[in-house]
Amino acid sequence: MTILVTDSGFVSDDWRDAILAPEAILAGAGGANLGVALSSSADPALFRGVLDTIDLIRVDFPSFSDGRGFTIARRLRLLGYHGRLRASGRLLADQYAMARRAGFDEVEIPDDMAARQTEDQWLARANWREHDYQRRLRA
Repeated sequence: MTILVTDSGFVSDDWRDAILAPEAILAGAGGANLGVALSSSADPALFRGVLDTIDLIRVDFPSFSDGRGFTIARRLRLLGYHGRLRASGRLLADQYAMARRAGFDEVEIPDDMAARQTEDQWLARANWREHDYQRRLRA
């Protein structure tokens, strides 16, 4: 089981539809509530022509020390993706603000991570717009 983390804390996953492999999307799979799972090595530019057909993109984080997913999220947003963007994997509560600033809407973590880093630790980082060094430097 997985836990979703949002700015309001731990929430149940409300996505009930399939999450397809990138190859299926690029081959023309379609339908309502279309989701795709991207690896941490995926090239977001491959989806440039189909981003408006995808409702959810889940980006894999195989470990907390692998930051490639943050770059993927930023590139997807710069390419014009406006759908739901989910980081999935072994992220830490300390990385929540970075995930949100990169463009993720939510973070999906496994149960064992949620047990070690409880909801209050994630909520302590939920005010991600206020606590960033760039904002302080601009003031």
